[in-house]
Amino acid sequence: MHSLFDRNWKGLGIDLSPVSLPHVAVRMFSCVGCFWVLLSSALVAICSFSFISPAWIVKDHLKNKDSVSFGLLWHCSESLDHMYRCYTFGGLGKFQEIPSSSWQTSAVLCSGGCALLAVSSLLAIITIFLPSGACERRICTLAGYMQMAAVVIMASGLLVYPFGLNSSLVKSFCGDSDIYYAGECQIGWGYMLAIVGVMLTLFLPFFAKYAPKEQLSPTPLPTLL
Repeated sequence: MHSLFDRNWKGLGIDLSPVSLPHVAVRMFSCVGCFWVLLSSALVAICSFSFISPAWIVKDHLKNKDSVSFGLLWHCSESLDHMYRCYTFGGLGKFQEIPSSSWQTSAVLCSGGCALLAVSSLLAIITIFLPSGACERRICTLAGYMQMAAVVIMASGLLVYPFGLNSSLVKSFCGDSDIYYAGECQIGWGYMLAIVGVMLTLFLPFFAKYAPKEQLSPTPLPTLL
């Protein structure tokens, strides 16, 4: 009876033999993968914004004293005409004129970690357009390791930055400041934003592990009796 059904289906141009069924891998968007891509892209934006922010160390306007703020590459101060102006340390292309070697090290580490995070985010976006398989899993694994390295590098940069609070330039504005002590100044929103970004980046390697799309095998046809 089974051969009779086979002949009937073959007469219609349909072959139901198991050998003729193609092994089709169904492409689908993984919810974890999409969230991983969105979070990676958002953290790259946060990292870049905090990196160029001039508000890592700030001093509010108190009595007759002028307000001032410092970032990795910028410092802002209030001029005589009560206008708030920002300048790069020593001008663009003069990295060595950043007032503290600790800040120079922090700038290198934070920028390097941010660049590594941006590359891993690009790899995460590429995985969306790849079919599920070994290639996709390898790229997700590589991106996860890069994001883990970016966390370590950027966290090191954030830990090194407060060592520069004992520089003469900071002391001239913040009074008796020292390592991990801002004196009359305080931690600004730019530095806090960088800390939050690094803390959220800790979750990216975990999401990268479960980001690959599932490979679904075709639904088997019921056995004809």
